[in-house]
Amino acid sequence: MLLGDLGADIIKVESPGGDDTRTWLPPERDGVSTYYLAINRNKRSVKLDLKNPTGLSAAQDLASRADVVIENFKPGGLTRFGLDYGTVSKRNEAVIYASISGFGSGQGASLPGYDLLVQAMSGLMSLTGDPAGTPYRAGISVFDVMTGMHAAIGILAALHHRDTTGEGQHIEVNLLSSALSGLVNHTSAYVAGATVPLRMGNAHPSLFPYEPLPTADKDLIVIAGNDGQFRKLATVLGLEELLDDERFSHNEDRTRNREELRPYLVEKLKQRGADEWFEILTGAGLPCGPINTVKEGVELAERLGLAPVVHVGEGDNTVPSIRNPITFSSTPSSYLLPPPAPGQHTDEIRAWLMGTNPGQH
Repeated sequence: MLLGDLGADIIKVESPGGDDTRTWLPPERDGVSTYYLAINRNKRSVKLDLKNPTGLSAAQDLASRADVVIENFKPGGLTRFGLDYGTVSKRNEAVIYASISGFGSGQGASLPGYDLLVQAMSGLMSLTGDPAGTPYRAGISVFDVMTGMHAAIGILAALHHRDTTGEGQHIEVNLLSSALSGLVNHTSAYVAGATVPLRMGNAHPSLFPYEPLPTADKDLIVIAGNDGQFRKLATVLGLEELLDDERFSHNEDRTRNREELRPYLVEKLKQRGADEWFEILTGAGLPCGPINTVKEGVELAERLGLAPVVHVGEGDNTVPSIRNPITFSSTPSSYLLPPPAPGQHTDEIRAWLMGTNPGQH
C-alpha cells in the first residue's frame, strides 16, 4: 500500500476465498472490515485460483511482466506453482522478488508467521506490562507493520540497484528478524552488554524521568532527555535545590536513583492538573504530553496541521484513511483507488494480460 501511495501500480492477487482480513470484524464501515480498509488502498484486486490451470497461467503471466513480485507464502510454498523466485526470474530476469515470512527460509521455514507469535517469541512481550504482572502484547501488530516497511525499503533499494545495473534480485524479510532489529536498545543490551532486559511498566531502562507521572487529576508524560532538560524541569517545578544534589546531577545518576527522585517530582506535579502543566512545561520548551485516546491523537494531528485524514477515491464513494506519513515537496502521494472489492479488477487485468486493453498498465 505504501508503494502504491508513491505511484506503483499494485495488483493484489487473492485466492477464491479472498483476503482473510476482509472478515476481521468488528469494527466495520458499510459492512467492510476497517482492518482491511486500513491497508488496501491504491490496489486493484484480481481473484486467481492457482489450482486451476487458467488462474495459474494468469498468475505466471503477471509475475513474468511485473517489476516487483511480493509474496508471503511459507518458504517454498510457491515452487509447485512455478511462482518461486528461481522460476520467475528465468522468465523475468530483472524482477525484484520480495519474500515475506515469519521465521526465514532456513530452519524456521515451516513455522507459521503471526505477529502475536513473534511478539512473544522475540522477547517483546517480556518487556511489556507491569513488572509484577503478566507479559502483554503491544496494542498493534507492530512487527507485521515493521516487516512490511522493511520490505518496502528493500524493494526501493533493489529498484535503485536495478536502475544502475539492470539486475533484479531476491529480497527476503521475516517477522523475527524485523522484531529483533526493532527491539533496538533492548536487543543491544543483550548482544553488546550481556544484559537481559525485563519488564519495567512505563519506565525507561536508561532515562529518568521518561514516563507518566501523576498530577492533580491525571497522568502526564514527563521527559528529561538530557541534563539540560532536567535542569530546566527542576527550575520550572521550583526544585532548584536538586540541581546541586549529586544523586541527580547526570542522567546516569538520575536513572540509578529514580526512586529517590520520583517523590520530589510527584509532590510538585500534584499541585496542578495535567492540562495546566502541559501548558507550563511546553511553554518552557520541555517535552511532555497527555495520554490520549486514538480519537484524541487524530484530533491532535489535525490541530497541528498535519492533515492526518485523506479521502481515497473519487466522487461519492471515497473512503477515509490515514495519509501516507511521508511528505514530498515535488512528488506527493496519491490516493486514487479505494480498497477494492474481491476480484473487482479481474476482467480488467485479464484483458491487459491478453493485450486487449493496452491503455491500462
